[in-house]
Amino acid sequence: MEATSLTRADLASAVQSQIGLSRAESAQLVETVLDEISDVLVAGDNVKISSFGSFVLRNKGLRVGRNPKTGVEVPIEPRTVLTFRPSQILRDEINRHAEPGA
Repeated sequence: MEATSLTRADLASAVQSQIGLSRAESAQLVETVLDEISDVLVAGDNVKISSFGSFVLRNKGLRVGRNPKTGVEVPIEPRTVLTFRPSQILRDEINRHAEPGA
């Protein structure tokens, strides 16, 4: 099975076919939702979507890393990383549809 990605256009198309909005209205709705999620994350807050999952910001402190080629230690600056934690409902759904042996 070939890996594919869900795009903004795919989301807009799904909204258009399931809700019946025009193509432009569907695209604007998708953009509005994604902009709202982005704005909340940029402001430093987490996003929780019930029955789907949570986008969680984590602060990573200063640490020492090592160049695997040379072995030289280099400092890794503090940064904020974004992680996604699926809900139990989503996890169960994914596992129910997972291919055996995959």
